[in-house]
Amino acid sequence: MTPRRQRMLVVGLVVAGVAAAVGLSLRAFQENLLYFYTPTQALAGEPPAGKRFRLGGLVEKGSVRRESGSLEVRFQVRDNQQEMTVAYSGVLPDLFRDGQGVIAMGYLEPGGVFRADEVLAKHDENYMPPEVAESLAAQGHPGKPGATVTAPN
Repeated sequence: MTPRRQRMLVVGLVVAGVAAAVGLSLRAFQENLLYFYTPTQALAGEPPAGKRFRLGGLVEKGSVRRESGSLEVRFQVRDNQQEMTVAYSGVLPDLFRDGQGVIAMGYLEPGGVFRADEVLAKHDENYMPPEVAESLAAQGHPGKPGATVTAPN
């Protein structure tokens, strides 16, 4: 084999190796994506069957039900049109409460209940810690209209 053919063979193998690595990386990335759906989209069957996804909306007021003696919690997540039951076993975040925005990560069970393995509570973007609000008020600074100044639980 001539030196030129050897170089071409090495270049070809390197290109093939890089192409294989990129292909495997893209496939792994695609399999690990978590898409976000609202209850309306989830109930319409948009999430892929058997795959994990994120469910987001507001916690319906008065819907949080805890089973005594366990960490099992069931609550309703609502968007503007529909609501969906979420079952979660674990400690809920401090900011979790009725009417609060929430994102649950998990999968849809055959009965139509969303089984969450992680729950994240969203806070208002206008949130201001009480110490900062009091400091600004003491300096005569008018607070932002609609700003929340309550401390998280």
